[in-house]
Amino acid sequence: MKFNPVFLMIFGLYSCQQTPPADSPIRAEKVSLPVASKDNYWYQGKAEVNSYSVVQERYGEQREAGQVMVFVTEDFSANKQVKLDAEPAPGDVRVPVLKLNTIRRFKTGIYDYSLTQSVFTPVEAKDRRSLKLSATIQDWCGHVFVQCNAGPETYKVKSFSYFESEGDSETDVKPGLLEDEIWTRIRLNPESLASLKTTVLPAVFYCRFRHKPLQPEQADITIEKNAGESTLNLVYANIPRRLSIRFETEFPHRILGWEEIYEGKLMSKGTLKKTLMDEYWKHHDVASAPLRNELNPGF
Repeated sequence: MKFNPVFLMIFGLYSCQQTPPADSPIRAEKVSLPVASKDNYWYQGKAEVNSYSVVQERYGEQREAGQVMVFVTEDFSANKQVKLDAEPAPGDVRVPVLKLNTIRRFKTGIYDYSLTQSVFTPVEAKDRRSLKLSATIQDWCGHVFVQCNAGPETYKVKSFSYFESEGDSETDVKPGLLEDEIWTRIRLNPESLASLKTTVLPAVFYCRFRHKPLQPEQADITIEKNAGESTLNLVYANIPRRLSIRFETEFPHRILGWEEIYEGKLMSKGTLKKTLMDEYWKHHDVASAPLRNELNPGF
């Protein structure tokens, strides 16, 4: 009997896959190979780097801001929930994830803000939660840091703040979805979010800016699908907050912009300026400065 060599390669990859431990957040699912379209785009050995012009509300006034969103695939440890540097340790399992790093910067008078967030979503993410979320907000007063780690049923949320009223805390929450993972899920499979009623953990930046507790809220998600551009609308039932995200209808579903409304007022609005496919981690020398000029991040 003759076997197709491609079949043998795929079979070999699956047969070498380790069984996740009982307490792994992905214990009920296999890590599957990316489909052909994702193979062609997300597995080029490059990242998709996007710059956005942003309007950001802070202290009741609108500010000009710049934002960069970096989408890149990498191998992730299911147990340690960190990027793998080598082969998984015995009992661990390798999970291909789509990572999103978001960096936003803006000025408020004499001082400035720097916001950074990372989300790690398994590539085959139709029904799978993101494994990790971390975020920090820095300004001249101090900084806050939040990290959410997926467990078998809940997220462990750790929050550290220089505000006395918030302080350091650790809690378990069980949302159906993280608002901050909607961006990666759009890129992987926007249809999985269509006509969805679920509990959502609101965006970390929103919660920290408004000093709101990190707790799930009931929300509705709908998608208005059009030929070239579609819009995802997230509306909360019990908080006056709405998020609309514009994205390309066809793969790879680039994020074209967004609008965030709170209590009827604009909180943030972004518009795509430039997209680069680049091995940015290699371009840290002085000679690579023209790439930054081309990207024009706005900070």
